[in-house]
Amino acid sequence: MVVNKRKKVVKYRGSKTHGGGSMKKRRGAGNRGGRGLAGSGKRAGHKVQQILKRFGKGYLGKKGFTSKSRSIIKGINLKNIEVNLNKYMEQGFIKKEKDIYSIELDKLGYNKLLGSGQVNKKFKITTKYFSKKAKEKVEKMGGEVVAG
Repeated sequence: MVVNKRKKVVKYRGSKTHGGGSMKKRRGAGNRGGRGLAGSGKRAGHKVQQILKRFGKGYLGKKGFTSKSRSIIKGINLKNIEVNLNKYMEQGFIKKEKDIYSIELDKLGYNKLLGSGQVNKKFKITTKYFSKKAKEKVEKMGGEVVAG
């Protein structure tokens, strides 16, 4: 019965090649076919399937980057607000005070008001961005557009 078995690494201390034979034999990553998941190219397409299965679609190919400074502008037309007015009121995104509907577009998930469509009601719309046409249409009906 062996009580204290020496580890292989300890056994090889002092020997130049650690049991690897000639100095040339264990040199570099070419000995093991490259580093990491190398060798998934032209003659080994089956390996691509393993990679996709293990790491998903995002592993292979170019990825690029998105600029942090570019803010995303998401717009909504006046027509869409008119059509979905009741739905938005039920959900609590739009409040009615007397005859004026007050809307904060940020709560709806938009940050720009666009001018397509007709306006039949008075709106007080708070938004970061808006088009001239949209502002004119809202003000024509007696409402206002507040930059906020």
